[in-house]
Amino acid sequence: MAGRTVRAEKVEATREAILTAAERLFAEHGVHAVSNRQIGIAAGQGNTAAVNYHFGTKTELVRAIARRHAEQIEEIRSRLIGQSQGSIELRDLVSCLVRPVTEHLETLGSPTWYARFNAQLLADPALYQIAADEAFVSPSLQRLVTGLKSCLPGLPPAVITNRGIMARHLIIQMCVERERALADGTPLSWPTWHDMTVGLTDAIVGLWAAPAT
Repeated sequence: MAGRTVRAEKVEATREAILTAAERLFAEHGVHAVSNRQIGIAAGQGNTAAVNYHFGTKTELVRAIARRHAEQIEEIRSRLIGQSQGSIELRDLVSCLVRPVTEHLETLGSPTWYARFNAQLLADPALYQIAADEAFVSPSLQRLVTGLKSCLPGLPPAVITNRGIMARHLIIQMCVERERALADGTPLSWPTWHDMTVGLTDAIVGLWAAPAT
């Protein structure tokens, strides 16, 4: 029993090392520019086939990275929605859209690579569906979308859909800018993640509240 436990712990540690190395390399160089062999070396694996052994295809590796973050973001979003006690105020709902991502990134410390990794998925037609699949299965996100629609009765459905896409890209790209600045040691637009969250929420509230002409 003890032997199996030690082996299981080693396998889990190897998987985590591969996920962390892959996320960093994908974020810095792009998913298609990085080989499984490079990931294995960066993860400290002498066996260059370690990535294939633990994850199979690169697509499955990308999915595992996305899912690892999605699960943690789902926990934060569910907590925030619970704290809002069913509010239908636009700012409360937008806050529940922004804060899960920024709070998650803040808890990861610095440097982080998740925002840049996520941006890679959204920009790549072959990988976009992975990010979409993780969003589709999120119960808290579905509740949030329903709440947003209910407090914007004057907007046509197509406008709501398009503004949702705009909001998503704005959240991701602003997180990319801050994440990159923290990693590179360059000047920050906002001094803290909290300040960025407030400013980003202000902007997205304005986006949703704007009239449709």
